[in-house]
Amino acid sequence: MINFLSKILKFGFIIIAFALLSSPSLAQSVSSGLPALNITDQGNGETTYSLSLQILALMTALTVLPSLLLGMTSFTRIIIVLSILRQAMGTQQTPPNQVLIAIALFLSFFIMSPTLTRIYDESITPFLAEEMSAEAAINNGSFQIKEFMVKNTRKNDLSMFSDMSGTGNYEGPQDVPFSVILPAFITSELKTAFQIGFLLFLPFLVIDMVIASILMSLGMMMLSPMLVSLPFKLLLFVLVDGWAMTVGSLASTFVAG
Repeated sequence: MINFLSKILKFGFIIIAFALLSSPSLAQSVSSGLPALNITDQGNGETTYSLSLQILALMTALTVLPSLLLGMTSFTRIIIVLSILRQAMGTQQTPPNQVLIAIALFLSFFIMSPTLTRIYDESITPFLAEEMSAEAAINNGSFQIKEFMVKNTRKNDLSMFSDMSGTGNYEGPQDVPFSVILPAFITSELKTAFQIGFLLFLPFLVIDMVIASILMSLGMMMLSPMLVSLPFKLLLFVLVDGWAMTVGSLASTFVAG
């Protein structure tokens, strides 16, 4: 797993470097202004970059990768649903934020594994074996990510942002620009996450209302209903194997790319 993630990060660094240096004017100014940042044209259509440029791409990628994780994967939906579930149970900071983020992270890797595997097999491996150019590898990897995002984006959200951008209809996922699919995907994920959170909140709300009614009928108005209902909510959640049901249901809501 660590070796696979390191190769994914390496491919991400290549994407950032290609994006930063794709402009000829930028490349010329960097090469002439800073001698340590050299760009060498091999003459056969290939370009090599100096170690300083690779370090620059590395540092830039480290700042972009968290945003890519939040905006282009299933992480957003999962972390929102888990946060709403914790609030519905009334357990305050249990599980803590670190645990919720770890669950969301590894569940995101599980959901995204088919897409990441295709990116590794069809883009990263040929590029590292020098069988595919960087531009072709980036385009192929971008198509795999777009396909996953388009399949998990509501048509209404995609149509709204495409109309706002004035780009019109698209023939396939490869024709959708990232400037359109990214906000559409995030908006769709937020809506879906709150819908799932609402359904999870209902049974715990019913327990709170029943406990509050019982305490009020007994005249125990000074006793907090939340304090009394917490053990019952925990018992119900454990008896129905709530964590397995929640995680399994979340994973099944995504369509593989």
